[in-house]
Amino acid sequence: MHLITFQHVNKIYGQGDGVVRALDDVSFSVEEGEFCVLLGASGAGKTTLLNILGGMDSATSGTILFDGRNVSSMTPRQLVDYRRRDVGFVFQFYNLIPNLTALENVEIAAMLCDNPIPAKQALDMVGLSQRAGNFPAQLSGGEQQRVAIARALAKNPRMLLCDEPTGALDYVTGKTVLKMLYDLGRRNHTTVLMITHNSAIARMADRILRIQSGKILSNEINSHPVKAEELVW
Repeated sequence: MHLITFQHVNKIYGQGDGVVRALDDVSFSVEEGEFCVLLGASGAGKTTLLNILGGMDSATSGTILFDGRNVSSMTPRQLVDYRRRDVGFVFQFYNLIPNLTALENVEIAAMLCDNPIPAKQALDMVGLSQRAGNFPAQLSGGEQQRVAIARALAKNPRMLLCDEPTGALDYVTGKTVLKMLYDLGRRNHTTVLMITHNSAIARMADRILRIQSGKILSNEINSHPVKAEELVW
């Protein structure tokens, strides 16, 4: 079943000679429960696509469907509810609140939705229950990213959007975070869309969307995904 569908989506900035097509007639679908990698160079349009899907930006034209609902025609109030209930975000640079503990950072997200996973349970899911009382400055980069993942998971979202979640991490920690995202997606039947410019990471995906200059170059099904711990780059 298609959970996500883009139909001829365009995102245009500027006007006249200064027009930039961040997305250019983009159409694709992603099935529920898939781990999908968006692969492309910087400036290809990957983040724009993710922001539009997540309801943080709007398309210039076209249709975005999530489980049959038209995200592109939602009112501001409906978009707030959509982001709260259906979407979890994981960013490259964590975006934790520095004067709150790990547990409190996760609790804030859990307070925003109707059917959350308890904050302590979410931290335990990412192996950080013993660090619940620590502040972000007391955590390593990998631990901060795991708190950010726990914060997203606490919302119990149907879809997890990850923008270069390993970009600020070392090789070993990055692979640990990738394995965690994949395993959590499988366990919770969560649809995961992850941006990366690292083609090696695509080997672990169920679906690979290759993006260049705002266009979808290919939409590939990977029938034999490899485990995250087997990736080499």
